[in-house]
Amino acid sequence: MSKVKKKAGKAGIVGKAELEFLTRYINNPSPTGFESKGQQMWLDYIRPYVDEYMTDNYGNVVGVINPTAKYKVVIEAHADEISWFVHYITKDGFVYLRRNGGSDHQIAPSKRVNIHSKKGVVKAVFGWPAIHVREPGKEETPTLKNIFLDLGCTSDKEVAELGVHVGCVVTYEDEFMVLNDRYYTGRALDNRIGGFIIAQVARLLKQSRTKLPYGLYIVNAVQEEVGLRGAEMITESIRANVAIVTDVTHDTQTPMMNKIAQGDISCGKGPSLTYGPAVHNNLLDLIINTAEKNKIPFQREAASRSTGTDTDAFAYSTGGIPSALISLPLRYMHTTVESVHKDDVEHVIQLIVESLKNIKNNHDFRYIR
Repeated sequence: MSKVKKKAGKAGIVGKAELEFLTRYINNPSPTGFESKGQQMWLDYIRPYVDEYMTDNYGNVVGVINPTAKYKVVIEAHADEISWFVHYITKDGFVYLRRNGGSDHQIAPSKRVNIHSKKGVVKAVFGWPAIHVREPGKEETPTLKNIFLDLGCTSDKEVAELGVHVGCVVTYEDEFMVLNDRYYTGRALDNRIGGFIIAQVARLLKQSRTKLPYGLYIVNAVQEEVGLRGAEMITESIRANVAIVTDVTHDTQTPMMNKIAQGDISCGKGPSLTYGPAVHNNLLDLIINTAEKNKIPFQREAASRSTGTDTDAFAYSTGGIPSALISLPLRYMHTTVESVHKDDVEHVIQLIVESLKNIKNNHDFRYIR
């Protein structure tokens, strides 16, 4: 099997064309349950690098390399982003919300949003009382009970005329940027940056003419933010033998982070590899050995009962699938300024590519034989 010639870091896996795709992909809203436009964009990008693809009723998308092979290896990320639902519209035209996933109420005040309706995008803002009228020491903090949207309307009738109704989904309008030529920053990097990463793995395998001895299933799953639901669906469809999942994890180097509680993880120091019950130790050892052999920097963290990622859905499905988690350190999770280090992105891509080369056809990961 030939080797990928491009290495992470200075050589650059992510070039101008890849960055352009990443920008479009992040900027496109894909709230949980409404991922289809982003999934189509991702499929259009990955299609030249795979032999065939499959989709399902809820929008999971899978690119397949070597689809006739009986032994199946999955690499996976999730496609959805946190958002809001219109929940209640007052008589004077203000809108109250419910979460769609783990949206953070504390960052909402003064944010601009897009309300997605059948008539198109409706602009709105999260209103908040001015500092001048808030009484020191008695200020309310933002909660779901008091944050609200202002559409510039004076009645619920005006809101309805715009096409906005209970159930419309709401996303932040913040867009992708590169911070100090070092960080990719924006909303929804959790975890569309993972979808970007696995797409680049497919691209590099194709361009380097790497021949894998098994079927590779490149999975971009929906509805992770509400309980790993898309992954639960697709595990049944694929019935894989091995799964490598990539998601984000907390960088703990910024102010107000607690290393005792969250571990010692840093952007710029490589992927984080998770230990935990759902993570298969033999597969994890293969990934660690791959990183050491290829001089790919990595970090370590420990999960408790679960990883909280699609790793759990794969590990505990269809009789148990040997699964591992390669995480990308990220700052400010579930905000509109999520940030990941460019070098880490390239190192995750490289680590997945090289790990796939070390998985054999019919690879037996069992602990007891």
